[in-house]
Amino acid sequence: MRSITEQLAQYATYHRDRRNIATHFVGIPMIVLAVCILLSRPSFAAFGGVLSPAILVAALLAIFYLALDVCFGVAMCALLALCLLAARWFAMQTTVMWIVSGAGFFVVGWVFQFVGHHHEGRKPAFLDDLIGLLIGPLFVVAEIAFALGWRKEISRAVEAQAGPTHIRRAQG
Repeated sequence: MRSITEQLAQYATYHRDRRNIATHFVGIPMIVLAVCILLSRPSFAAFGGVLSPAILVAALLAIFYLALDVCFGVAMCALLALCLLAARWFAMQTTVMWIVSGAGFFVVGWVFQFVGHHHEGRKPAFLDDLIGLLIGPLFVVAEIAFALGWRKEISRAVEAQAGPTHIRRAQG
């Protein structure tokens, strides 16, 4: 498996325009929440709690993120837990509200993504490597950490491989 730096640098090469990165701060959380909502049914009692496909997928993702990096993995686990809590609430609503909410967040999240990639002038990373679908949420968390001055060694290594962020000028 590629290292955290290699994964983030690979993903970052598709995301150097600051407007694209900004749209990802909105779109990716919406998509993650949508997937949690849509996978939150069916649910059933198990192990003294409630089990659903969303919880199983989140558990697998938690293992993946923790294997890449413990600090970022813990942050991702916390965010996944929040999404699961919100998804559980949506799952307890009417079927129409559950589906419309999940589908709505999903579609709007992807609109943000594609608007961002229009600014970037480049296709989304997952079109070349499906692992990009898993790295996207981690990229958002990492970008926030980097903006706060945390994990400077990883930030510098990613930027050394992917290049600095910028705002692409319109082609004339």
